[in-house]
Amino acid sequence: MAFDYKKEYKEFYLPKQTPVIVDVPEMHYLAVRGKGDPNAAGGEYQNAISLLYGMAYTIKMSKKGDHQIDGYFDYVVPPLEGFWWQEGIEGFDYARKQDFHWISVIRLPEFVSEEDFKWAVTEATRKKKMDFSPVEYLSVKEGLCVQMMHIGPFDDEPASVALMDAYLEANGYENDFSSTRLHHEIYLSDARKAAPEQWKTVIRHPIRKKKG
Repeated sequence: MAFDYKKEYKEFYLPKQTPVIVDVPEMHYLAVRGKGDPNAAGGEYQNAISLLYGMAYTIKMSKKGDHQIDGYFDYVVPPLEGFWWQEGIEGFDYARKQDFHWISVIRLPEFVSEEDFKWAVTEATRKKKMDFSPVEYLSVKEGLCVQMMHIGPFDDEPASVALMDAYLEANGYENDFSSTRLHHEIYLSDARKAAPEQWKTVIRHPIRKKKG
């Protein structure tokens, strides 16, 4: 049976609808950076998603080609994720989608080295006749975070964020956003198939213990 990161690491992918604190270890990702409204038809975000999935499946299907990756095991491609921010504010304003900056990512299995990644860029470009050079190999160690499952449209996320903030206040923590510690979302639903009120999104924020 294919290894499924969501099921094997439930503490990171399947939290409950109440806030919980987690210590997130270093993970490696396929990543594409961009900015602007993610809902814009034919925009940067939609192109980024195509690039990420093109790369993800090139690596997954490498087992059928000449490039055999050392330590390869069969796996389910992990879900799409995103790190988000807006310049000049902590967190962000959902009404100003045109001001979003984002890094869209898909987790890589541990056996994928940077050399394997470089091979996949070349292979995907050759086979799919697209430019995959915007995709990068990104390592992120999030460390101490608060997270919860949000169910519903993305525009309703502030209600879940408010619950997370209240939980932090009650337990002696505070948010710790910076240029490297960002609002993080993990998308567990296919927005093309599920109704918005059923969308499942993990929301994760970096935190630290309050001083004093």
